[in-house]
Amino acid sequence: MRIAQVAPLAESVPPKLYGGTERVVSWLTEELVEQGHDVTLFASGDSETSAELVQAVPQGLRLGGIRDHTASLLVMLEEVRRQASSFDVIHFHVDLLQFPAFRASSVPCLTTLHGRLDLPDFHPVYRAFPEMPLISISQNQRLPLPSANWLANIHHGLPAGPTPFSAPKRDYLAFLGRVAPEKRPDRAIEIAKRTGIPLRIAAKVDPADQDYFDHVIRPQLDHPLIDFIGEIGDHEKRDFLGNAIALLFPIDWPEPFGLVMIEAMREGTPTIAWRRGSVPEVMDEGVTGFIVDSLEGAVAAVRMAADLDRTAVRQRFEERFTAARMASDYVAEYTGLSDVPVRMGPQRRQLADIAPAPLMQVVAATNLSGDRPGFASPVHGPV
Repeated sequence: MRIAQVAPLAESVPPKLYGGTERVVSWLTEELVEQGHDVTLFASGDSETSAELVQAVPQGLRLGGIRDHTASLLVMLEEVRRQASSFDVIHFHVDLLQFPAFRASSVPCLTTLHGRLDLPDFHPVYRAFPEMPLISISQNQRLPLPSANWLANIHHGLPAGPTPFSAPKRDYLAFLGRVAPEKRPDRAIEIAKRTGIPLRIAAKVDPADQDYFDHVIRPQLDHPLIDFIGEIGDHEKRDFLGNAIALLFPIDWPEPFGLVMIEAMREGTPTIAWRRGSVPEVMDEGVTGFIVDSLEGAVAAVRMAADLDRTAVRQRFEERFTAARMASDYVAEYTGLSDVPVRMGPQRRQLADIAPAPLMQVVAATNLSGDRPGFASPVHGPV
């Protein structure tokens, strides 16, 4: 198939450092190429891919210092619209700015929603474009929008890579991701103090979370058990996770998926996670880790996690969360989209033969751009 993958522009594909959605797009794109598909990736120019790359901006916008991504995304979407007839299917990973311009597209389109959907701010858009085919990344993510045009629920997957080595000594707990109130690194710090086990924190601090870091987390870092490493890249993650006793995932929000859980699983490392969002879907209780509801439960789980069979953790990853499985699931949906009368809503079938208007004109007419800074950057929060 001739497939277009349309990535966010916050980070390169794959990201140089932190980045969830762009990382998933990279894994999916590379696996689709490996499976023999003709893939075009619309992304930043510093992306690395075996697909044909269409550069939308010279580099990922976050590291380039650009905070409002709307203009760059609109220009990229106009280029996607211009080239649309070259593809059998267009797969968007940029939330919802494409809806007005592609609702009448004769080329099948679908959108994977990578963020939280419980915030009501954006629900009017999903109600206004009910014919747009959507993919969820967890069943829990769907709950705020049960009547949306869901094609499928497809869990993320990542390259298997080599079988994890057996670390001679695992003597620390790991926290990987963002320093943010919803990620609750303060809980991870408290778990380390209660268990007496060192905690290594590999995380970035977004400008929006700087006050939280300065006033809540930074004062707790001056402790012999706590080691704040900062933001790390893919080449460092495997050792960081593989050498840990367990990953701590003490979230306090409806996590749409939680990539770090399967990244740890790939290394055979169990996860101790709070019962929020997608966690019960991704975790296999007592096999890949433990799901808890309190600090006391987490402390008890740390002791049990050290005794889990790490080979079984890795095996469960291979059964459920590989990039090959993810790509095959998406190809099934791409193929199904060619059956227009079945897979499109009635409104889209009526519009299917109408040539789409230029993107800027459609967005202006529907008043979607608004004045919200960063509207089109991952508006629901990173995965």
